[in-house]
Amino acid sequence: MRVIWYGTPATDWEREALPIGNGAMGAMVFGGVAAERLQFNEKTLWTGGPGTADYRHGDWAAPRPDALARARARVDAAGRLDNDEAVALLGEPRRGFGAYQNFGDVHLAPHHGGTATGYRRELDLADALARVRYEVGDTTYTREYFASHPAGVIAGRLSADRPGRVSVTLRVAPAQAGAAVTVEGGRVTVRGALSDNGLRYEAQLRLLADGGTVTGDGDRITVTGADSVRFVLAAGTDYADTYPHYRGDDPGPRVTAAVDTAAVRDFADLRAEHIADHRRLFDRCRLDLGGVPRDVPTDVLLDRGGPGPAELLFGYGRYLLIASSRPGSLPANLQGVWNSSNTPPWCGDYHVNINLQMNYWLAETTNLAETALPLFDFIDALRPPGRVTARTMFGSAGWVVHNETTPFGFTGVHDWPTAFWFPEGAAWLAQHLYEHYLFGLDRAFLRDRAYPVMREAAEFWLANLHTDPSDGTLVASPSFSPEHGEHVAGAAMSQQIIGDLLTNTLEAARELDVDAQLRERLADTLARLDPGLRIGSWGQLQEWKADLDDPADAHRHVSHLFALHPGRRIGRIGEYGADVGLVDAARVSLAARGDGGTGWSKAWKISFWARLGDGDRAHRLLTEQLRHSTLPNLFCDHPPFQIDGNFGAVAGIAEMLLQSHRFGFLDVLPALPAAWPDGAVTGLRARGDVLVDLTWRDGRATELVLTAGRGDMITVRSTLVQSPDVTDLTTGALVSGRRDFDQVSFPTEPGHRYRFTADQA
Repeated sequence: MRVIWYGTPATDWEREALPIGNGAMGAMVFGGVAAERLQFNEKTLWTGGPGTADYRHGDWAAPRPDALARARARVDAAGRLDNDEAVALLGEPRRGFGAYQNFGDVHLAPHHGGTATGYRRELDLADALARVRYEVGDTTYTREYFASHPAGVIAGRLSADRPGRVSVTLRVAPAQAGAAVTVEGGRVTVRGALSDNGLRYEAQLRLLADGGTVTGDGDRITVTGADSVRFVLAAGTDYADTYPHYRGDDPGPRVTAAVDTAAVRDFADLRAEHIADHRRLFDRCRLDLGGVPRDVPTDVLLDRGGPGPAELLFGYGRYLLIASSRPGSLPANLQGVWNSSNTPPWCGDYHVNINLQMNYWLAETTNLAETALPLFDFIDALRPPGRVTARTMFGSAGWVVHNETTPFGFTGVHDWPTAFWFPEGAAWLAQHLYEHYLFGLDRAFLRDRAYPVMREAAEFWLANLHTDPSDGTLVASPSFSPEHGEHVAGAAMSQQIIGDLLTNTLEAARELDVDAQLRERLADTLARLDPGLRIGSWGQLQEWKADLDDPADAHRHVSHLFALHPGRRIGRIGEYGADVGLVDAARVSLAARGDGGTGWSKAWKISFWARLGDGDRAHRLLTEQLRHSTLPNLFCDHPPFQIDGNFGAVAGIAEMLLQSHRFGFLDVLPALPAAWPDGAVTGLRARGDVLVDLTWRDGRATELVLTAGRGDMITVRSTLVQSPDVTDLTTGALVSGRRDFDQVSFPTEPGHRYRFTADQA
């Protein structure tokens, strides 16, 4: 069951409306009977940046290296820097930052009279189709909407099961002041420029009717007596992700081309193309917990609990990532692509102290690697302005981005005391490129895309690490644990992220056999780097270099566990080379923070507990998220709606079922909860270019099928391991492996499939 559905129309955008998207555009479908609303967005419609009255390039990097030196001296002398003092030394009023904008609404007013019965509103996750169906008298009315990535349009169709029964008035209401709306020949055009920065925008909707009459009047189109009505909608701006001007061609010609090309096509063909494109991604991975009855509305199912909501949330999160992150568009922001406000929460921006990264944790593990390409393009576009910030703020080479950014390359700071200083942002973003390589083993990608980003981020830290006078180790200073505590030297998260970056860069340079001198510098620096891994007075993993942690602290950020997830420095007990003391300390810290927090915080904790091998505690966090931080339409509630919680939950479920962060080693069902005794998952992806299909019964794996992409030695740990021999399904032969307790190592060939079964002995 991969359909979410409801028995009533939506009245609330955030809680009830259903999302569709093609990466660049998104819409929220309400499904009203007498008045239908489709609120739509185009991801490049942003205020701020060049053209804004108070924007002057470089102002966000105004603090010079001498200010940084003063801040470091204060930290060296006092061990800390008060947050307001840090802002006074290093912060800046935020100029020209801007916000993600609402594009507008498509309003449909059907003219069929009577009372609707048999109402159903649904979103088919597998086909990426939103539908509304109801009856009025002897006629059944159906509406269907989708957002096509291949065609670059949002399309809709209104139909009835009796001829001549479709009558409707349509209008497009822009959300931006000063927009011009024209109607001509069945086409509505919305055109304007943002008053804030002059960004030009355009949307066009083309309506076509099968039968009946079509008339235009002012800002609307009316259809009377048609068999069906269909429309296509496209939108765009003159934004271009190119520093420093961020402007491209007028959007009008390409919007017109998209609409005209789609409008002349048969609707069924357009729909079929869309479904095939979506299913090419969505069908790769599927979770079956056996808990989604077809006859129970989704909001009721959420209240009931059980495995059904988790199964739906897994499919829904993958659906949302496909819908909000496709090649050629910006990456998914704090709300993916969906936003109904011109002043959205946190500007609808890109927070890089966890939120943007969490958006993409599921991309590799659930077999949606292509959806990460917009993130990589975005990272590349941040490098030129990031070099300016590195040079003007720090007096160094490399590139840097702080706590949050926008499509206009904001890489500097602002003046919010607990959320402005985070120069580790670029280092964390670089991790995603290296992870993409580890999953796919594409050396060309590593050489041409990942390594240049990693090397330049590493050069920044090689130039900016500071010798701590207290012990001679290299630290980030000043350093801040996101949104928590004060500015100090060597906060745990800073050190762990920097260590992760330098380690990955060294590994990549060795793999590519390049930059011998840099490799020596990286190795020497890692030997002197404070690792940010200390066990404190009550057995906790310390968040700061000093033992300052409060066991009653339930802060939503658990930043000092980065080395547990998404890092790989802390391994669970039983993993080769795992430091038992660090594992226990991570568990103590995580337990002290509790199971509460915002939606995304609970999602991160699912992965933490999964990495610790505690499936029941991970499931408890997932249950908390579903009960208290999931809205009826399955959007994650921060509050307000924030999509990283949706994406983080899917990543956490994947970690419960399969882990591969120890490269070449597949841990099968490492954190299976008792609440999921039976189930199956297909298409999970492991590092080393391996696909995994898995079935379990009574809490134990019963069948495991691996598909090797590149071919290499693989080690599998599973309850299935009874014999060192594995069946090669491609050739039918047994492959001899080496058994060691509950794990077996065996060689694979590219493209071959291998099976373990419970009765294999």
